[in-house]
Amino acid sequence: MKSGRRVIVPTGGNKVGGPQITPLSGNRLHLNHGPIDLVLWAEGRDVAQAYRQAMDRFAHVLEELVAELPALRSPAPKALQGPIAQAMAAAVAPFRPAFITPMAAVAGAVADAVLAAMCNDLALTRAYVNNGGDIAVHLAPGQSLTAAMAGGARLVLHHDQAPRGIATSGRGGRSLSRGIADSVTVVARTAAMADAAATMIANAVDLPDHPAITRRPARALQADSDLGDILVTTGVGPLTQAGISQALSAGETAARAYAAQGLIAGTALFLHSETRTLGTLSLVKDPDHV
Repeated sequence: MKSGRRVIVPTGGNKVGGPQITPLSGNRLHLNHGPIDLVLWAEGRDVAQAYRQAMDRFAHVLEELVAELPALRSPAPKALQGPIAQAMAAAVAPFRPAFITPMAAVAGAVADAVLAAMCNDLALTRAYVNNGGDIAVHLAPGQSLTAAMAGGARLVLHHDQAPRGIATSGRGGRSLSRGIADSVTVVARTAAMADAAATMIANAVDLPDHPAITRRPARALQADSDLGDILVTTGVGPLTQAGISQALSAGETAARAYAAQGLIAGTALFLHSETRTLGTLSLVKDPDHV
């Protein structure tokens, strides 16, 4: 098995206007349009054509999503038209009747769509589309890929395993969270499914009514949030070891239920100094991670 390439999650502001395309070191490509910020990487004989196909697909992603945004923010959307919107809705459906909207899977679904275009009818050995930490992966036979995680750990995906999606959610990330997890990383069949599951598991890592946890209605923080008046976490004070364990156990219970349904292949939950892992994760410490 070849060693995997480490996936680096970029930081930086969004540009205004149409799609922006910037070559990066390591033969990577940065695609940005409004709030969508992707880093692409591929290897194989068709890399140049793969990037052209990805750019062609990316050019229409934002307008597709904006056209159906009100429905995508609804917990019960109907008659979605775009393929990414439909993938978002399909990814969140298995988690109902809990409250969840297709927006919980938007980053992963975009990564899946751009990766599919990137790999279509081309000879690539490995490739990924990284949408702010929600990652869609392509692996040819005999290949693996390594992704950096919280706490200096790394996650290895192999061709002979089913997962092709990685997603991370939690407090302090790009989206609002109802729970208190520092982060939750999930591997699943697709990035969209991993994205939805990571959201739900991160929500479950919680200590309801704990005095050290502060919350506010989502719309008070983001006027257009799909969570509306649902309370989201804005701060977490000191917690006892027992409290940390209780919160992680709640998240682990949710994760085990999703794994039993075949929705996820594995997850890693992080809260303060504690970590819980579940499923088929090749999770190892990476002393070289910076």
